[in-house]
Amino acid sequence: MHKECFFERIKPDMNVFLNGAIVPDVQAVVSVYDHGFLYGDGVYETMRAYGGVVFMLERHIDRLARSAALIRLKAPEAELLKDAIYRTLEANRLSDAYIRVTLARGKGPIGLDPELCSEHTLVVIAEQFREYPGSCYEKGVRFIIAKTRRNLAGAINPKIKSLNFLNNILAKIEAKDAGAYEAVMLNAEGFLTEGTVCNFFFVSNGILCTPSADAGILDGITRELVIDIAERNGIKAGEGMFRPDDLLRASEVFLTNTTAEVMPVARVDDVEFRVGEMTRTLHRLYRSEVAKYSRAGRK
Repeated sequence: MHKECFFERIKPDMNVFLNGAIVPDVQAVVSVYDHGFLYGDGVYETMRAYGGVVFMLERHIDRLARSAALIRLKAPEAELLKDAIYRTLEANRLSDAYIRVTLARGKGPIGLDPELCSEHTLVVIAEQFREYPGSCYEKGVRFIIAKTRRNLAGAINPKIKSLNFLNNILAKIEAKDAGAYEAVMLNAEGFLTEGTVCNFFFVSNGILCTPSADAGILDGITRELVIDIAERNGIKAGEGMFRPDDLLRASEVFLTNTTAEVMPVARVDDVEFRVGEMTRTLHRLYRSEVAKYSRAGRK
C-alpha cells in the first residue's frame, strides 16, 4: 500500500508541551474526562518546520483560531501559541520537524454542554521529520474514489479542522483495503471534494483545476499557496464543482498537504497518469517558496 511513501517519524523519548509546561511524553497525560477524548470536541493544526522555521506559522495559527471560534472555543493568543511551538522544538532539539497542535475543550463532567469544561487542553507535539522517499515524487502514488461520502457541509462546517475524523478514517480504510495511498471523497451530490488528509489538483486542457470550497472541503493552506504560486507564474488555475469523470480524464493529478507538499498521483482507480511537467514545476516552485520563507524567518 505505498508504505514507502509515508514519511518516516523517528520517535525516541520526546518532550511535549501540555497546558503551559514542557513534559516528557510518558508524562503527557490527558484526562479520560477530557471532552476532546470523549466527544472529539476540539480542533487541531499540523505544521512543518524547515531549518528551525515553522512554515506559514501565522496562517496555521489563524486557521486554528477560526476552527476554535466556529465551535465556540477560545484559542490561546497567537504569541502564546508561537512560543509553545518553538519551545517544543527547542526542547526536542529539532530543526526539521512535524508539528501537531491540539486544542480540546478540556476536562469536565460527562455531557455535551461545552460549559461543563472550564479550561481547555492545549498540546503541542513535535517530531523529527524525514523526507518522503524520492520515488514518491518520481513515480507518484495511487488514489481510489471512496464510497464513503464527505460529511455534509450543512451538518459539520468544513472550515472546522476538527478532532472528530471518523468520516476520513472510514475512507482511509477503503484506501488501505484497495492497496492505495489515499482516497478521494465525494460530497452528497457526487462532486469531488478532497482526500482524507489532503487536497488535490488535476490538469485538464492545460488548466490547473481543484475542487471549490463550495464542494465542502477544508481550505488547505498548501492548496491556497499552490494556487497563488500557479497564478504568479502564468499558470491558469480554476476552482470549481467537478465530477469523478473530470478527474479521470485529466492529464496530470497531484495531492497537496503540509508534509507531502506537492506529490504526484500515478493512478486513480484503474486510470493511470504520468508525472507531468506542471506537477514537477509546481513542486519546484513550492520548494523555492519554502526556502525563501525559511531564509526570511531565520533573519
